[in-house]
Amino acid sequence: MANLIPFSDRHIGPSQQEQAKMLESLGLKSLDDLIYETVPDDIRQKEDCDLPPAMSENEVLIKAKTFASQNKIFRSYIGQGYYNTILPS
Repeated sequence: MANLIPFSDRHIGPSQQEQAKMLESLGLKSLDDLIYETVPDDIRQKEDCDLPPAMSENEVLIKAKTFASQNKIFRSYIGQGYYNTILPS
């Protein structure tokens, strides 16, 4: 079985040490400085996002299953009468 890497290690960016090394190589002091250097001011969001608290991977999977259980399956009649035909290349 392959080594299982924790979810956070697969999806969360560089560590504090890696960030510090990156910023040092760029001659910057903080991630905010990096943002100000790379994202134009006229498209930068000025206020914080109003987001709900983060969920665990398991909580997200449960929520996704709940949404998926509300799906309705319908029969598709698209293409009726157009079977067993050969379309020249």
